[in-house]
Amino acid sequence: MMKSKENMVTVYIMGDAYNVPESSTIITAMEYSGFQLTTGVGCREGFCGACATIYREKGDYKLKGGLACQTVVTDGMTLAQIPFMPAEKPIYDLKELKPDINTIKELFPTIFRCVSCNTCTKACPQDIDVMDYIQALKKGNIAEAADISFDCIRCGLCALRCPAEIVQYNAATLARRLYGSYLAKKSPEVDESIEDIKAGKYDKELEELTKMDRKTLSEKYYARETKLR
Repeated sequence: MMKSKENMVTVYIMGDAYNVPESSTIITAMEYSGFQLTTGVGCREGFCGACATIYREKGDYKLKGGLACQTVVTDGMTLAQIPFMPAEKPIYDLKELKPDINTIKELFPTIFRCVSCNTCTKACPQDIDVMDYIQALKKGNIAEAADISFDCIRCGLCALRCPAEIVQYNAATLARRLYGSYLAKKSPEVDESIEDIKAGKYDKELEELTKMDRKTLSEKYYARETKLR
């Protein structure tokens, strides 16, 4: 018995109509339509943030954002990829900063223009409470901001939709760097491992791994034992 063909839907990519399988993600729909993606696409699994996409669905006036590798197309969808998200990024030396509100005021003064509209949170494909970590930064709570923003993949959709012109993801990156450098508890096990690496403890094993063919390396990887201290 012949397998039935998958239902097709019509999507509009950069203004032109294409018929694609209804189960397609935006990325697979574009490739099915003949687009060769060289920018705006990365890991294809939903965690690198490269494939930020803006789209509208048929009959819905709202402009939506999502990751093209996760978002499944719908009939009548109109979409456009964003291969680059322009955003101002301050230059700083982490060693010269302090983990306090004055650092936030100096490097990201725009966060104090936040009007609590929550648009940033609604735009986040990772379901991160973006507005909450911005509020934490406004209070100088670096640890809370770092914790809430931990899963950020820097796709830029929050900044794209923000009426206050805040670059939320860059502020979150600073919060995590400050937390990791100054506030997080230090691990003696990590320091011990770093010294082992410097002393060349793993050099021989690493050299053996680099000489393995792909098949052998894959078999060794999946046969490994993981140990927790």
